[in-house]
Amino acid sequence: MRIDPSLAETLRIVAEQGTLEAAARHLHMTPSAVSQRLKLLEQQLGQRLLVRAKPVRLTAPGEVVVRFARGQSLLEQEASAALGLDAQGELPRLGIAVNSDSLATWFLPALADFARSHDAQLELQREDQDETARLLTTGAALAAVTSSPTAPPGFRSVPLGMIVYVAVASPAWRERWAGRAEEVDADVLARAPRIDYDAHDDLQSAWLRRQGMDPALAPRHLVPSTHELADAVVAGLGWGMLLTMQAEPLLASGDLVTLGGEPVTSALYWQVARTPSTLLEGLTEAVLVAAGRELVQG
Repeated sequence: MRIDPSLAETLRIVAEQGTLEAAARHLHMTPSAVSQRLKLLEQQLGQRLLVRAKPVRLTAPGEVVVRFARGQSLLEQEASAALGLDAQGELPRLGIAVNSDSLATWFLPALADFARSHDAQLELQREDQDETARLLTTGAALAAVTSSPTAPPGFRSVPLGMIVYVAVASPAWRERWAGRAEEVDADVLARAPRIDYDAHDDLQSAWLRRQGMDPALAPRHLVPSTHELADAVVAGLGWGMLLTMQAEPLLASGDLVTLGGEPVTSALYWQVARTPSTLLEGLTEAVLVAAGRELVQG
């Protein structure tokens, strides 16, 4: 059975808008007409594609259809541009999922390099590096920076390199909590606050466990921004794990001091749709060049 591209596009818009009513406004249809198109697609494919809740939820077959729709839309827009056809001023859209630390450091220069020679609308979706691959399976993104080496069906995975985090604190923080002690020991770490990105951030906890510490014993602040988290560490709010590319200039200037211990590393991968797209190929090339320049390889 062939997937009807126009009906698949309706499902994609419903999934992105969250409700049939919002999708109907976007498509200039009635909600009833949108619902009928979804029912027809489900009948043609013989599978349930959507859970009609608020917001709607795609089923596993629905995720497959939405990925198909996004790929078809991209190919259609590229073909129209290559043929010189009027696209009503709309550039192709590329959904990209990326973790906050990459977005704040090495990833934007890669996008800037891509944009110098390619015309596209980039839709960045910030998500934890352990969760970005989920946006691929739902069809919300065509590419992602992720910590998972295994790509979902319809995507390929390419190693990018390693990001490395080191434990650091401000001199004022160290003086308050460790005084004149030569090292920050377990007793200090059990009393002194750390800074986590959010409630799911495991970086600082992983480092504490390597020091033989139970992370649950230590107080913490939550600062959900890569830049502001680094600023909070410099200000002395708490200690934290910073990317080496963030920490090195601050260590050199004396704004931060190292707490020692082994660095925490995380491997990153680029997962991208197998759709034969010149835009995706150009984006992948720009990302790999930037990663080879900025990330730890090998």
